Amino acid sequence: MPTQTYFRFDFRTSVSAGPGARAFLPAHMKELAARRWMIITDQGIVNAGIIDQLMELFAGPHDLNIVTVFDEVLQDARMSLVNKAAETGRRLAVEGILAVGGGSVLDTAKGVKMLLASGLTDIADTVPANNGLYAGELAKRPGIPHIAIPTTAGTGSEVSTIAVFFNERDHVKANLLHPYINADIAILDPELTVGLPPKITAFTGLDALTHAIEGVAWQYQGQMYDALGLQAIRLIERNLATAVANGADVDARMNLLTASCMAIMSFPGLGAIPVHNCAHALGAMYNIPHGLANAVLLPIVMEALPEIYLPKISVLADAFGIKEKASPEELHQMTVDKIRALLRETGLPANFLEFGPKPEEMQQAIMNVLTDPAGLVFKIPLERLIKILSKALFGM
Repeated sequence: MPTQTYFRFDFRTSVSAGPGARAFLPAHMKELAARRWMIITDQGIVNAGIIDQLMELFAGPHDLNIVTVFDEVLQDARMSLVNKAAETGRRLAVEGILAVGGGSVLDTAKGVKMLLASGLTDIADTVPANNGLYAGELAKRPGIPHIAIPTTAGTGSEVSTIAVFFNERDHVKANLLHPYINADIAILDPELTVGLPPKITAFTGLDALTHAIEGVAWQYQGQMYDALGLQAIRLIERNLATAVANGADVDARMNLLTASCMAIMSFPGLGAIPVHNCAHALGAMYNIPHGLANAVLLPIVMEALPEIYLPKISVLADAFGIKEKASPEELHQMTVDKIRALLRETGLPANFLEFGPKPEEMQQAIMNVLTDPAGLVFKIPLERLIKILSKALFGM
């Protein structure tokens, strides 16, 4: 019997990458044949002068029109702001969307595209029960030209067919999977990430590392995904500490942007993703940035659930530069130790004590993890979930 199962490799975003790649933005916008564009971003990006840098590219004669800059996006792509941005775009008859920012901005833009294309006014309608799955042939192309410029190297949302929104009513993360919500063109320009603070650089890099590890560990995806995930691990392991120590190192920044993009392409939208399962639940509960949630949970979850990682541990360990001849169990522990060392080297915490969790909230945390849509494929055994949460929340 063959061991290879069916898999589908389906990524359609054109990636334009390199220092100064933003210079091609006007040409890319014309390539997509839209004239009326809205920029979706956040106040931090505006205050950092990044939008001004992009607007300078339109100094010469052109027939492109930036009709509005929606700069109200907050952490976690809140549903209410997705709806507000879409209403603005609809009112101004925008034809194209330019997303500039981190994962929350890029996911907000995906939600806006879905609403403008579908005629819906509430993004919650696309994710009933906080989970929306549009599989391949069932999905329609939204038909809204869409460019994404990431300013962090973490989510890879610019090429991802997944969007995550914060449902403010239910206080949970909602997941939308759709093969056409990713950007038509992604511009990876490391010069736009050099001002990212060290802590954010660190935990967004660990976010990408989590995507890659959970992607490689999911054994049903196929070698195309593994190739991307393993190379992403190598790039992050070799460049993250450098970028944290020296944010102006453009080569390290470029490698991390590339790794982030590759890592999300290796990530299973539906698979055994227990780190994300816990991160979504705790992030929504305690307002923890998603990348930081993944960073803290990654070694804790790997240590608690070795059976998920052991089948691929030899290639995972090798990607981390672990060359020792050892048993699978020993390689697994060495890999976990490498990740913990990376957290320490980049100044990230080992738990969530700074967010003030209380012992009486443990039961709610357990319920939130068990009911989170990211746990559809693999339910974490209760006794090990309690162990994970005790260590993550209270350092015990």
